[in-house]
Parts: sequence; C-alpha cells; structure tokens
Amino acid sequence: MSKKTASSDRPVEALRLDNQLCFALYGAANRMTRLYRPLLDALGLTYPQYLVMLVLWERNPQTVGALGEALDLDSSTLTPLLKRLEAGGLVERRRDPEDERRVIVALTDKGRTLRDQAEAIPEQMICALDTPLEALGVLRDRLKTLAK
Repeated sequence: MSKKTASSDRPVEALRLDNQLCFALYGAANRMTRLYRPLLDALGLTYPQYLVMLVLWERNPQTVGALGEALDLDSSTLTPLLKRLEAGGLVERRRDPEDERRVIVALTDKGRTLRDQAEAIPEQMICALDTPLEALGVLRDRLKTLAK
C-alpha cells in the first residue's frame, strides 16, 4: 500500500464539485425537467415531444431535417419521437411529393388544438422559477452562446 502524502489529502480547488460548470448545468436541467413534468403530463407530452411541438407550432409543416436542425437532434433520435406523436394523433408524416427522400411533418387538428392548452406553460414556468424575467432572459442568452 502506498502512503498518502499530505498534498493528496487537500482538495484541489479546480476539482471541487461546487466549482464545476457542468454540475451547475446538470442540476439546473434536472430542476427544469421536474418543473415541466406535471405541466407536460397534463398534455400527454414528454419534454422532447414538447420541443418538437414548439417548433411545429412556430412553423408548420417542417421536414424531418429542419426539425432535427432546429432541435439539434439526429434523425435516429427524432424519428421515434415523431412516431409517438403520430400515434397520439398530434402530427402526421408524409413523403415530400417533390423529393421522396424527404419526410414532411405536419400538425393535425388535435396537434393545433393542443397549442391552446400549452399556451400557459411559459408563464407557469416563469412563476415557478421565481426569478426576475430580465435575469431569465440574460441566462437564456448566455446559455445559447455556450451551446454554440
């Protein structure tokens, strides 16, 4: 057995858990997921499905490629999400008549109607976070920069 030196017993400041950006982001992401869960459960959506719906509510229809680009997801991750949304009657997928290689995803009437129910979610999240709106905007913008 090797004997520990005094220097190996001291915490290295750079390795302290509380100093890790990744851990702060991980904790914040977990909290956001916990806050969203009951709101999305009421809509019958998972968080990734909600993100797909947000993109389609903003611009409908979309190709699978455009959805993947907007959400930074590859088609192998996106396709199962779209299949579940389609099985739930919220979207429909069809081949692009101009290019059979592309798949177009469009909201159904049920998917468009769900938007009205989801409209209150952003405000509910702002209230749950109990943080000034300006601070949330700054944080969102900084995280967008970090994600590039």
